[in-house]
Amino acid sequence: MFNIVLVSPRIPQNTGSIGRMCFNAGFTLHIVKPIVFDLEEKKLKRAGLDYWNRLNPIIWESLDEFLQENIKYKDRFFFATTKSNKPYFKVQFQRDDFLFFGSESFGLPQDLMQLNWENAITIPMKAYGRSLNLATSVGIVTYEALRQNFSFFTH
Repeated sequence: MFNIVLVSPRIPQNTGSIGRMCFNAGFTLHIVKPIVFDLEEKKLKRAGLDYWNRLNPIIWESLDEFLQENIKYKDRFFFATTKSNKPYFKVQFQRDDFLFFGSESFGLPQDLMQLNWENAITIPMKAYGRSLNLATSVGIVTYEALRQNFSFFTH
């Protein structure tokens, strides 16, 4: 259905929670290394519950490796960032889109987002807020994509 792409996530509990959400929504989870935790880490699996073993995330050794395989879809790459003024709910998501989220510390690389800056999206927040938790952000955007395409989900 949809592809969630985590670029260098840093907190195993967030990654586990996102995996759990992807499993329940029927989305494919891509994890792009480098990452600072072991994918077998207990915290990751605890947050992902028993879903983690059935999720089968796609692990990429690098962003270059991911792009070599998927660049042909760049028109359907969407980049969640605090640097955009386009709210996520103003986008028409389509089945098989790639929704990118960066690390909790650094966000997404600017050169990655330049592949299709038109598709840089943001979650509106008050000016005094820095950013939302990664798992929360992924959930907000993911379920908007799902809402827009609900007929695909029910079949």
